[in-house]
Amino acid sequence: MTHLPHLVTDLALILVAAGITTLIFKKLKQPLVLGYIIAGLLVGPHIALFPSVMETENITIWAEIGVIFLLFSLGLEFSFKKLVKVGGASSVMALIEVVVMLLLGYFTGKILGWNTMDSIFLGGILSISSTTIIIRAFEELGVKSHKFAGLVFGVLIVEDLVAILLLVLLSTLAVSQQFAGTEMLAAVMKLAFFLLLWFLAGIFLIPTFLRRASKLMNNETLLIVSLALCLLMVVLAAQVGFSPALGAFIMGSILAETTKAEKIEHLVSSVKDLFGAIFFVSVGMLINPATLVDYAGPIALITVVTLVGKALSITGGGLISGQGLKTSIQSGMSVSQIGEFSFIIATLGLTLNVTSDFLYPVAVAVSAVTTFTTPYMIRLSEPLYRKVEAMLPAKWLASLNEYSSGAQTISTTSDWKLVLRTYIVNLVIYSVIIIGIVMLSARYLNPFVTETLINGNLGDIVTTAITLVFMAPFLWALAVYHPQKEAQGRIWANKNYRSLIIVLEFGRIVIAILFIGFLLNQFFSVQVAFIGGFLIIGVLAIFSQRIQNFYIRIETRFMNNLNAREISDAAKMHHTLTPWNAHLTSFEIAAESAVAGHNLVELQVREKYGVNVAVIERGDRTIMAPTRNERIFPGDKLYVFGTDEQIETFREFIRTEVAPPTDGQNEREDVGLEKLLVKRDSMLLHKTIRQAGVREKTHGLIVGIEKNGERYLNPDSDMVFEEGDMVWIVGSPSRIKMLEEARQEA
Repeated sequence: MTHLPHLVTDLALILVAAGITTLIFKKLKQPLVLGYIIAGLLVGPHIALFPSVMETENITIWAEIGVIFLLFSLGLEFSFKKLVKVGGASSVMALIEVVVMLLLGYFTGKILGWNTMDSIFLGGILSISSTTIIIRAFEELGVKSHKFAGLVFGVLIVEDLVAILLLVLLSTLAVSQQFAGTEMLAAVMKLAFFLLLWFLAGIFLIPTFLRRASKLMNNETLLIVSLALCLLMVVLAAQVGFSPALGAFIMGSILAETTKAEKIEHLVSSVKDLFGAIFFVSVGMLINPATLVDYAGPIALITVVTLVGKALSITGGGLISGQGLKTSIQSGMSVSQIGEFSFIIATLGLTLNVTSDFLYPVAVAVSAVTTFTTPYMIRLSEPLYRKVEAMLPAKWLASLNEYSSGAQTISTTSDWKLVLRTYIVNLVIYSVIIIGIVMLSARYLNPFVTETLINGNLGDIVTTAITLVFMAPFLWALAVYHPQKEAQGRIWANKNYRSLIIVLEFGRIVIAILFIGFLLNQFFSVQVAFIGGFLIIGVLAIFSQRIQNFYIRIETRFMNNLNAREISDAAKMHHTLTPWNAHLTSFEIAAESAVAGHNLVELQVREKYGVNVAVIERGDRTIMAPTRNERIFPGDKLYVFGTDEQIETFREFIRTEVAPPTDGQNEREDVGLEKLLVKRDSMLLHKTIRQAGVREKTHGLIVGIEKNGERYLNPDSDMVFEEGDMVWIVGSPSRIKMLEEARQEA
């Protein structure tokens, strides 16, 4: 009989156990992650009822591969572009939650008598919520279109980045075994440097490569290329001292900006599911049931700390950032669990041998309990809001409402702010690129040239020349480029500020010269570097025009690659009117839907459900501000404006009543929820909504007006515009902007 390696028999046992528990948990409508953990517990070394895995070392390797693909997949869903677009409210909520849970975790560990390292890792484990569990719960409960869900998704995006930072910081702390502030700062700076460098290089190179090779790629080759890029970044991250998982996450986030992102995500999902299952089974294998019994008290305490701490910190963060009481409570009750990243942080502590054996199973047990409670917490959020609202004094509620309203201000950007922000961003970006080029040259290019091609000083000169060719466009951009010429020109027109502009310009040039010296100092003495620096500056000045043209081509390609993947319609339409609890959401009209075939006047959408149908998308056409006689077809996408309750009622109506199709012919336009301020010389001033012709001028629909501190949702057409009114319009952003800038005729 042929002998099978233990790796094959162990893998067979793991997948059989995972398959059976998956079916059971599917039937029970419970998260599969929990099923995998229980499968690992059953085939692990601590339970003798079933055959056990024989060589856990091999499974550990498979589990590490599972972590890599799990984080690669999370990176594909993450996208740095999404992070930039996350609202200030979500960022504030996420950061407050992470800080609060880090402190609560640490002090809970200390109260339980645990050592410092266990307490610190416990704080890290409790600070990150589970993206997978929350998304699944939102889908099952049908609340993805609610306003608070958008805030929660933003919180999860910020948390993903914080989790990566925590992995780096905890690794540094584990190695140094002390709170060395300089080491921590160095680790953060190193992470920021390489994140920015890899992102810039990745966006410049990878989308171009995928685009040019697209004719050669079918599903098979695209999968192979994507996994190759993932593992290449894993190796690169390990080379510079980061965890392999970080490299996988970064490559995923780079590929998320390409036009192939969705296809790659689809192709990789099966690979991720396979290795992810092995990872979570291996998590279960490390759990000793006896440990869970011994630590039942700490598990119960940590579970309560997680549920209460996360709910309160996110709710508090929401209120601080200007969200309404209801939205804040709903958000806080949604994120009260720990998940994927918590397992990875716990695994890190075990791998580095800095945490006690009991911490890992405790973390898994808390995750299991909080996973079960998540749907119930979300369901309880609205009743809890009503109770809190009833308990709070009227003065407090009025103050919260006023504060929430005050958070909605129109921000104006001064010329100085524009110029300074541009200077700082350019300085950071070009400095990172230049330092990266010099480091690559010194570490790889110079040894290759001097050892393989040309020896001695001549080899150093050749290396310097090649490096300067790559540095030149970024040196020019750092020293000369003016992306905000108009704003700077307006500042220059004021003689009082000219000296400051001169200082800024001189500072840029000095920094560029210092970078040239930094390059030369890698290969030559200080004296030679000093003299050579002036010669190089002269050469760069002579070829300035060519360098400028080269840089513009580089910037154009980078921006084209960065914007290759258009923002999805759902994300584009996701705006809210805080604190009115009214927002814009979209519905696809299914073929069997009840509303298909009727026009809006027949359906009486506004009269019956209190919502406005602001836009209808039909194929490649967009029907802006549809009239009452507009009919609805199967396949139409309706953008509906209303409160959570109104939208939920309308959703039920769509699912239960009937209607056929019709036509809508308009050029497709961008659609958004925009705000317009009525100024002293505005053409809207002292006109009624009907007289102003806003619908015709913007192809839009007025859905709200804020007037003298009062808010009017779906205002009457006889309402008169006054100076200072804030008008909310669903329509074409460019047309709304033009209307806001239109002035009365003299």
